Amino acid sequence: MPQLSNRSSQQGVVIIEAMIAILIFSVGVLGIVGMQANMVKNTSDSKYRNDASYIAQQQIGALWTSPDNLPADGSISTSSISGVLPAGSLTISRSGDRYTITIRWQQPDDPVVHNYSTVATINGV
Repeated sequence: MPQLSNRSSQQGVVIIEAMIAILIFSVGVLGIVGMQANMVKNTSDSKYRNDASYIAQQQIGALWTSPDNLPADGSISTSSISGVLPAGSLTISRSGDRYTITIRWQQPDDPVVHNYSTVATINGV
């Protein structure tokens, strides 16, 4: 039986090691790209929630400063805010001295309808 030399038994191992290293590196890069895409989505979610909160607080301020324009008890008013939030709508409802402001929006290519709601009590009206 012929003996293989040490050199001939190691041929091809370097290329296999290089291919495995490239595979591991590629999986790592794909993971980073996936995390970055998820980060961009979460950042836009956060921006829309912040915008909805700001709009609701503006509406509460407008209700406090314009008591003549308050909706009647039991009434609901709805308006579009699509210029600020994608497919956005603003709803104000009144029950006694409690006003509920609800903002809904739906991001493009997202089947979930997001919702932000806050309640304010305005006495003496």
